[in-house]
Amino acid sequence: MRSLMDLRRLSTIKPTFFFSSFRRPLRSVSPPFSPPQDQPQKLDESYVKWVSSVLSNPSLESSKCKEILTLVSPSQFDRVFTEIKSLVNPKTVLQFFYYGIDSCRYSFSVKSYCELIRLLVGSNFSDSARLLLIRLIDGKVPTVFEKYSDRHIEIAVALVDLNLELEKSVGNRTFDLLVHVYCTQIKNAGYGLAFDVFKVMAQREAFPSLKTCNVLLSSLVKAGEVERSYEAFEIMRKGVVPDVYLFSTAINSYFKGGRVKDGMELFMEMEEVGISPSVATYNNVIHGLCRCGGLDEAFQFKERMVRNGMMPDVVTYGGLINGLVKFGKFDEANHLLQEMPEKGLVANEIVYNSLINGYCRVGKVGEALSLKDSMLSRGISPNSSTFNSLLHGFCQCNMAEQAQSLLEEMLSRGLSVQLGAFNSVIRCIGMNGTLDSVLCIIEEMLSRNLRPSDALLTTIMVRNCKEGKHTQAVEFWFRLVEKGFTPNIVTSNALIHGLCEAGIMHESARLLKEMIKRGFKLDRITYNTLISGCCKNGKLEEAFNLRNEMEKRGIQPDIHMYNILLHGLCNANKIDEAMKLWEECKTSGMVANVHTYAVMINGYAKAGKIEEAVRLFDKLLAQKLELNSVVYNSLISAYCRANNMVNAFQLRDDMKGKGIAPTSVTYSCLIDGLANTGSVDQARNLLEEMSKEGLNPDVYCYTALMGGYCKLGQMDNVEAILQEMCMNGIIPNKITYTIMIDGYSKMGDAEKAAKLLEKMVRDGIIPDNVTYNALTSGLCKEGKIGEAFMLTDTMTQQGVPMDDMDLTQGLDKTLGLHGVKIGR
Repeated sequence: MRSLMDLRRLSTIKPTFFFSSFRRPLRSVSPPFSPPQDQPQKLDESYVKWVSSVLSNPSLESSKCKEILTLVSPSQFDRVFTEIKSLVNPKTVLQFFYYGIDSCRYSFSVKSYCELIRLLVGSNFSDSARLLLIRLIDGKVPTVFEKYSDRHIEIAVALVDLNLELEKSVGNRTFDLLVHVYCTQIKNAGYGLAFDVFKVMAQREAFPSLKTCNVLLSSLVKAGEVERSYEAFEIMRKGVVPDVYLFSTAINSYFKGGRVKDGMELFMEMEEVGISPSVATYNNVIHGLCRCGGLDEAFQFKERMVRNGMMPDVVTYGGLINGLVKFGKFDEANHLLQEMPEKGLVANEIVYNSLINGYCRVGKVGEALSLKDSMLSRGISPNSSTFNSLLHGFCQCNMAEQAQSLLEEMLSRGLSVQLGAFNSVIRCIGMNGTLDSVLCIIEEMLSRNLRPSDALLTTIMVRNCKEGKHTQAVEFWFRLVEKGFTPNIVTSNALIHGLCEAGIMHESARLLKEMIKRGFKLDRITYNTLISGCCKNGKLEEAFNLRNEMEKRGIQPDIHMYNILLHGLCNANKIDEAMKLWEECKTSGMVANVHTYAVMINGYAKAGKIEEAVRLFDKLLAQKLELNSVVYNSLISAYCRANNMVNAFQLRDDMKGKGIAPTSVTYSCLIDGLANTGSVDQARNLLEEMSKEGLNPDVYCYTALMGGYCKLGQMDNVEAILQEMCMNGIIPNKITYTIMIDGYSKMGDAEKAAKLLEKMVRDGIIPDNVTYNALTSGLCKEGKIGEAFMLTDTMTQQGVPMDDMDLTQGLDKTLGLHGVKIGR
């Protein structure tokens, strides 16, 4: 043996080794030093003996570790380790490896790690071997893999190849360790890796023990990997002799995967080879048959197990009861439940829950509650599964109050509530309860970090907006964002639509800004909704700005967006700009639909360009587009405004001839036109005609007729119409009251007009300046100037704008204004 000084000189001598060329690692951690590259020469024997002496000692001299590793590459050390492994101390080698890993970041080869793992297993240091193997699999030690994603295959191959050279029994224990680690410690990566490792081993005729095969097959079946379990069982049979547990697990797998025939054949084969089925085997068959509807065969197997001296247990009865319940055979299921005590068996919560869930699914909540009481009387506590089933049952039967009460009980007990149960209760309460109660449950979900379904969130947004709770809806949207449950684009669009419909454009703009900030992928519906809101609120410039922004984001406008903008321009009496936009629409290749024509016809009509409206209508007819009532109503309304009732009725008859039923809008236009021309009796007849055609006159129809009678001073008929509409459940609106107040004022009955104003306010309808001016005019006519001034004070206090003119002149002028707009 060389002296210590001689050994240290080795560090200054360039080693000369004979190794195969060193392959460049695809994934490794670079060491802080560069070990020498392989060279085609034999390793110096003195170096091998030195390493052997260091690693065979009971304790490690850490000062020599770095010196040893500095001289060799990973593959060169691998050769050294192979030569000396039978001489070394396993614990010392383990300490040496960890020193190299932690202090030097040395990348040992996969083979070297596997040599050490095998050495540790053979020396009964299984815990140390397991820990090192886990670190190797997790990539937490520096090493060289051919392909990192396939490292599990590489490790398996290395272990199998070592088994060909060394003691087989140690190799088999190492295979057990490898498969067991993948089934228990690395299961988050999926049991597919464990199966791959097992398959690689089997291809090289290396098999783990029967016990490990049982662990692997059971893990695959529990994870639902039935296809892999079939293949695994067939491979296992080539290397191990199956026992009752392996057969039972395989049978369960076949039944789970719907391969009933294969499961039955395997059961028969099991008996043929002399392996007696256990109670668990029979239970697997019985459960499998029940799942696929083979109830008769399942009961035959129950009798068969009794003949073979095995008593059915709670699991047996539970499977049969569950099968009967699944197919609606509740009487037979209850009979089995009553039979259990006779056999000395006590039903557990699983058996009861099976029946309770079945009853709840078919809406028999009463029977389910009776079973729950039976559980309690036998000392069996209902669990979260019991309560969740009852919740679904209550919701299915629309028993909102009971569902909410049960949910509160579950929450107070700290029981787990399924996400689906929360959603069911909320839907049920949403149909029958208040919005506040729904939001309370939503808060419970959020506090448990449970996300309501997208459909449910959308429904809540819509309902908030319909009930006028727009601020609450916006706050709820931001609450979801804060919780990390950002609503999807459909829910967000629903909220934007509600805000735009209510004219709350500043909130919709704030929401849009937040959506963009959070990276929402805005769609065409988002922009069309916002553009529509801007147009309805007279913000045309903002609408066109949104159109430009939409195009910048790569979202091309569609015909619906053009229709919205055209409608906005026409409503603002900007017909020339609407015409230009339509030309742009046609130039961009958009195909106008019937709604486009309806918007433009209505726009021309409002602008008094009836000839243009008619020309466009004729063009529409020539294009043979499918007409609808909207188009006809637009032109009929135009003719009525021009007092051309002949053409208006001709169009009405034409639409009938084309099979297009007139609507209440059609009739309100015609009634308004007739009333304005003094033909109130003919207008009254149209109300009767509407009823014959199955249409109920609405507030616009009645108001138009009342306006006609007011012009003629026939206030008795006005009163009669008012009574008729109220009897039919039609509530007068602001225009209705304004027309009557104006009518009574013109007839010199300001007192009656004033009483109508009081009733109008009591009914929650806010008068505007037209309403007040009508009454003020009547008061001035009767010389009640003081009361007129008091009325103007009321207007000022309520923020109603007044005309900027001398009061008396203004009121006199108002008296001269006879017509009040009542159309839509």
